[in-house]
Amino acid sequence: MGLKILAIILFLAMYVLMTLFMRIRVWIVLSTAVLFLVTGILPVSVLPEAINWNVLLMISGTMILVDFFIESKMPNLIADFLLDKAKNVMWVIIYMSLFAGVISAFVDNVATVLMVAPVGIAVCKKLKISPVPMILSIAVSSNLQGAATLVGDTTSIMLGAYAKMDFMEFFWMEGRPGIFFAVELGALATVPVMMILFHSFRQPVEAKGRTKVTDYKPSWLLILMVVLLICASFIPNKPEVTNGVICCCLALAAVVLDYLQGRSTKNTVHAFRNLDYETLGLLFCLFLVIQGITEVGIVDEAAQLIAKAGGKNMFLLYTIIVWGSVLFSAFIDNIPYVATMLPVITGITRALGVEPYLLYFGLLTGATLGGNLTPIGASANITATGLLKKEGFSVSFGDFMKIGVPFTLTAVFVGYLFIWIFWA
Repeated sequence: MGLKILAIILFLAMYVLMTLFMRIRVWIVLSTAVLFLVTGILPVSVLPEAINWNVLLMISGTMILVDFFIESKMPNLIADFLLDKAKNVMWVIIYMSLFAGVISAFVDNVATVLMVAPVGIAVCKKLKISPVPMILSIAVSSNLQGAATLVGDTTSIMLGAYAKMDFMEFFWMEGRPGIFFAVELGALATVPVMMILFHSFRQPVEAKGRTKVTDYKPSWLLILMVVLLICASFIPNKPEVTNGVICCCLALAAVVLDYLQGRSTKNTVHAFRNLDYETLGLLFCLFLVIQGITEVGIVDEAAQLIAKAGGKNMFLLYTIIVWGSVLFSAFIDNIPYVATMLPVITGITRALGVEPYLLYFGLLTGATLGGNLTPIGASANITATGLLKKEGFSVSFGDFMKIGVPFTLTAVFVGYLFIWIFWA
């Protein structure tokens, strides 16, 4: 009990300090992780399993590949195309968000942000405006669409494996529309929200000429990465680091091809120097902290508390699971939370003699979208804010929540109603 109370105090203190001192957030989380180790909250024996190496490898490999992609000028060409199609800056932001969402339905959220954000930054540089609203919109949209398909997010993969659902059952199941439609309606509902949030961005846009792409190989490698990540999602019992290895191998391919083409390591050195080591370090330390509070039983108790609060009233139970998951996932990694909640929900529904899919879908909706409430609620958000910091733009909790909160509440509420109507 003593370790549990200490873990809660340290965890809350970490969040308060991070809110107040965003510029040194890595050192704050690192200090908390060290305290967890020193006090025994996080046993040394679980360190190897505490780190999500797959995510770290994915980010590292994709960042290197994306650096070659940026140097090829392809993001600038895509930016030119978007500027031709959009009426004003507001619609450019909306188009970029929806574009990121479509990709994220089939590719990991972090990889999506790393692929799409450079295009958004290129657009903003052409228009000479701050990239903060656009990049944050890309991040939250990526998190939203991750729940749309079996392959869009780790939590979706977990649900599919646990409930023995196949790819098509996310679209249509037992004669009813699946969670895909709940997510897509939620995404469409965020368009009016973005129109309100960015109503002042009415500057007209136009592309002055077309950027000439200097090298198409990085673009083809990124497309290949998307295809391989989708294909890998269908392989049963694959190693947990599969996606990370794919991204790193393609990054290596980009390095080799660039060297063979120019016989120089200049671009490779540039790519490694541009790696966002701060974001990687922040994620590394957060994984340790989250594992620590999981080890002392806080995640388990939170899951049981949410489940018990609903009692035998299905609507109340469903409501608490959805909105409780939103709140919980805003501060805690949703992967251990979902892993804990799935068997809890199964036990509850068996006792009540009802199918579990209503609560399964509610859990996935709330837990996946909840990370959008805070800048450190999801790996994609951390990655996006890290990219902005590299461009010289610091994002506070308040800056992020101005976009994340209305976006999340709207998308969750629409999905919450849709799932209840069709699955209650």
